[in-house]
Amino acid sequence: MPYINIRGVEHYYEWIREPSIISQPKPVMIFVHGWAGSGRYWQSTAATLVEKFDCLLYDLRGFGRSRGKPTAVTKASEAVVESDSPSEESQAVTELTYELEEYADDLAALLDSLQVQRAYIHAHSMGASIATLFLNRYPERVEKAILTCSGIFEYDEKAFTAFHKFGGYVVKFRPQWLGKIPLVDRMFIARFLHRPIPAPERRAFLQDFLVADYDAALGTIFTSVSKAAAELMPQEFTKIIVPTLLVSGEYDKIIPAEMGRQAAKLNQAIEYVMIPKTAHFPMLEDAPTYLKRVQEFLSMVNG
Repeated sequence: MPYINIRGVEHYYEWIREPSIISQPKPVMIFVHGWAGSGRYWQSTAATLVEKFDCLLYDLRGFGRSRGKPTAVTKASEAVVESDSPSEESQAVTELTYELEEYADDLAALLDSLQVQRAYIHAHSMGASIATLFLNRYPERVEKAILTCSGIFEYDEKAFTAFHKFGGYVVKFRPQWLGKIPLVDRMFIARFLHRPIPAPERRAFLQDFLVADYDAALGTIFTSVSKAAAELMPQEFTKIIVPTLLVSGEYDKIIPAEMGRQAAKLNQAIEYVMIPKTAHFPMLEDAPTYLKRVQEFLSMVNG
């Protein structure tokens, strides 16, 4: 399996691509998954777009097949850096946090390492928040962006405190044997869906949840659903200059469609689409409609 060291942490990545019949290289589309997931649930979407794009899937730091912390080899190399340059040492040994801005910088470092100068960004849920931050920090590196199941929300101290408490329990109590119980994957993902999705995607999402790094899973709950995020994200949506499609699922209980609609109203660079009769995974629940709207957006001439 291909891994690449990004800011001291081993990240899993994979290309989904086909040989081009023309000599000119295809543009790159990079897919960013959401909380407790991995690039695996983007595979079917990428496979549909592979005729026009070289599709890059990767697992966020601490999720899926990526590590959550620097490796021992990396730490050893940091000791060497210490004797070379104080500024380099400071950069190398900085403790990575679970702020979404850090994940946006991870993405920039991944593109640097793979020598991808400019790309299309296709992101989902928490990954869409990371992508939004990336768009505004590195707009020159993005052709267009598709943000699925994203939006803005108001801070509610009581609700957020309850969510963090519940999330802590969910992250802490994840017995590995849970994945062996028949039909548990169907029950686990039910609250995310309005329509059923294929069994391989259900099982993959459950497995990714069970193996997610504890610190990364818990840390991103606190950073993505927080007072700071509620204050920051409206500003970030306002600042977007990259042509962006924001897609919501009609019955999404995780990030309701109204949150996406309100975010899109903040900026003329954002086109809004709601996919009927879907919830938090519209790209899997109604792939034909989702892909039709995405391809229409991609075919539009910038201007």
